[in-house]
Amino acid sequence: MNLHQLRFVHEAVRRNLNLTETARALHTSQPGVSKAIRELEHELGVELFVRQGKRLTRITEPGQQMLASVETILREVANLKRIGEEHAGREAGTLSIATTHTQARYFLPGPVAELRRRFPQVQVVLHQGVPEQVARMLLDEVAHIGLATEALAAHAGLVTLPCYEWQHALVVPRAHPLAGEARPTLEQLAAEPLVLYHRTVTGRTRIDEAFARAGLVPRVALEAIDSDVIKTYVRLGLGIGIVAEQAMREEQAGANGDLAAVPLGHLFGSNTTRVAFRRGAYLRHFVLAFAEMLSPRLNAALLARTLHADVGADADSSGVRPEADYQL
Repeated sequence: MNLHQLRFVHEAVRRNLNLTETARALHTSQPGVSKAIRELEHELGVELFVRQGKRLTRITEPGQQMLASVETILREVANLKRIGEEHAGREAGTLSIATTHTQARYFLPGPVAELRRRFPQVQVVLHQGVPEQVARMLLDEVAHIGLATEALAAHAGLVTLPCYEWQHALVVPRAHPLAGEARPTLEQLAAEPLVLYHRTVTGRTRIDEAFARAGLVPRVALEAIDSDVIKTYVRLGLGIGIVAEQAMREEQAGANGDLAAVPLGHLFGSNTTRVAFRRGAYLRHFVLAFAEMLSPRLNAALLARTLHADVGADADSSGVRPEADYQL
């Protein structure tokens, strides 16, 4: 048994049992992948996969049980490498961040700049995607840390902690009648064509639920995953927009800007952006330092405690203790 065989099995499962894709991802040949899996099965004395000809069609019951051990072994091998990197070059390395556009554009610039000031030899890599893609990048160890408002807490393989709260804001041209409304109503919003986030990102669910509770059907002119795209189409006259409040800070700071922001927390409530890590992962000290830069709620001791905690009766679905236990 060797690590190559375990990686081949793990990658085959990740690639939905497609050996061509598995071989491409591992930069090897399909026959080589098939041979390595066969050799591992022979050594273990059980078949991990059901086959139809040369194709893998499903995972066997023993295979399901063994895959959990394969995951653990590969995770610990990755941790060993990180521990070695930590002691071989403490101040140098790569911080890989998976996040959404809104977080990358409006929240992360300050913490990333601070990280680079404190650790100039650390390279930062930003991966952007929708929340489910952020979760997948963490689970696949493409990223060390993830930041999003949706999806992260739904994965048992991730530890998630609240980072900060925010509310939605209405974005309209400064000459629009709603620019002077302190507390717009849902009825006023429903009367206008709306430019909204896509249903999978940035708290869109809260918006839909609020209209549904009021028995209103909004007129959606356009959906986007990017706050800047929403503002662009508001400027073009497609409708009024609803964005995360942090996306309007630059416009609010400039009194002569063409767009106005109106808080909508009274309609849609508060949203929580969460920071996430793969459960059981070893985090280098500059990753922990970066987490502390994101929020006063986060500290290295908290992360060490929660990253390796078992899911207990008093933990939530992400395996994290109730928030009252770790808010500072």
